[in-house]
Amino acid sequence: MNATIGALLYSTFLWWFSTGIIFYLNARPPRTFRWSMLGGTLVLAAALLGIHASADLPTVAGAFCAFSCGLIIWGWHTMSYYMGVITGPVNEPCPADCTGLKRFFRAAGTGIYHELAIIATVGVLAALTWDQPNRFGLWTFVLLWAMHVSAKLNVFLGIRNLNVEFIPARLAYLTTYFRIKPMNLLFPFSVTAGTIVTLLLVQQVTAAEPGSFAAIGYVLLATLMALAVIEHWFMILPIPAETLWRWSLKNSEHEDAAPAGAPPAPAIAARNGRMETARSGGPTKSRANDPNTIETSTRSANA
Repeated sequence: MNATIGALLYSTFLWWFSTGIIFYLNARPPRTFRWSMLGGTLVLAAALLGIHASADLPTVAGAFCAFSCGLIIWGWHTMSYYMGVITGPVNEPCPADCTGLKRFFRAAGTGIYHELAIIATVGVLAALTWDQPNRFGLWTFVLLWAMHVSAKLNVFLGIRNLNVEFIPARLAYLTTYFRIKPMNLLFPFSVTAGTIVTLLLVQQVTAAEPGSFAAIGYVLLATLMALAVIEHWFMILPIPAETLWRWSLKNSEHEDAAPAGAPPAPAIAARNGRMETARSGGPTKSRANDPNTIETSTRSANA
């Protein structure tokens, strides 16, 4: 029981802390991104080696190692996207008259290279763990990817809490592909599917010997999946989820100051349920009592 609780707490902490670290690095000035990506890539290489080394270790230590490495590898992909290293060919706001499938494909174009890199990574992890007893690193990465895709689709279709203050100013155009709605038709299916997977993982935990390699590995996965489902609920519930990582942005620098004569950063406003960017002669002030106007801060985030 102590091992199970320890694995649950470890999974929760690593998810929370690693997300905060990514928020912090993304909130630094762009001049620091080169060094952040260099350091992150070295950690990525170490994590890939960790996946390979732990693949034939059906032990509790092996389960912790594989899970940690899978989450670290996912963190590298997230950081590379929000730092603008691996994104997509579309880097402009969505035109006002763009709707339907055209809008969907434009939205997909904002991060298609990111998604292809993730698919390639799945292939690498599958190869590194092929026919090996410890594939928890691969499953960790796949679970994170599945819930990431679900979250992106829900944001595209419309949710209540967009948390646009976490979108960096350099990626403000992304918000024009978001919609504000109390809920969308996909959301119930997303949380239902996520909950079912969580319960199936818990079932694997109860079927395994307490404290064993299998039990600990499935506890780590079940906890991560449950956290992903909770994150989905944060999309529509009146809960300030962003406070969980506010510490990672405290005292962090904003974007580098724009050179003289440069246009101001885009302001983000919600009109008729659709996010829009606008440029004016100066910064747009947020109106605290107007729910139809939302201004992005220059702090960055994970998504």
